[in-house]
Amino acid sequence: MSEKLVKKVDIKNRRASFEYFFVEEFTAGLSLTGTEIKSIRQGKVNFQDAYCLFMDNELYVRSLHISPYTEGTHYNHDPMRDRKLLITKRERKRLTENLKDQGLTIVPVRLFTSERGFAKLHIALAKGKKLYDKRETIKERDVKRETDRGGY
Repeated sequence: MSEKLVKKVDIKNRRASFEYFFVEEFTAGLSLTGTEIKSIRQGKVNFQDAYCLFMDNELYVRSLHISPYTEGTHYNHDPMRDRKLLITKRERKRLTENLKDQGLTIVPVRLFTSERGFAKLHIALAKGKKLYDKRETIKERDVKRETDRGGY
């Protein structure tokens, strides 16, 4: 495989780290169609309201918007379809046991391509932050920005 074909993609869900505390993190493969991976390589992905859920003992990501491929024909994909996540049976069992706890959810954190060119989704078992936690995060970010500028 030539180096020109594999374009490095690294798209982060910055909103997730602001809204949630990450308890545990996993890396999962994605079951995609041809036009979806081409659109991902163009960087046309939106994580805005994406979350993961279990349907029929399989893990799916919902509301992950992958824009239709510009060069696609009538075989183009549905941008908002549910996409199956490929994780091991041990990870699946661990996630289902942890989801029984109140207030935990699974959120996508980062979408990237591996060295072999496969799309991978970094997911996290997360607990929602309260309003005062979010204010603390904003405060820490502002202090860090000021120190990086040399203000202090």
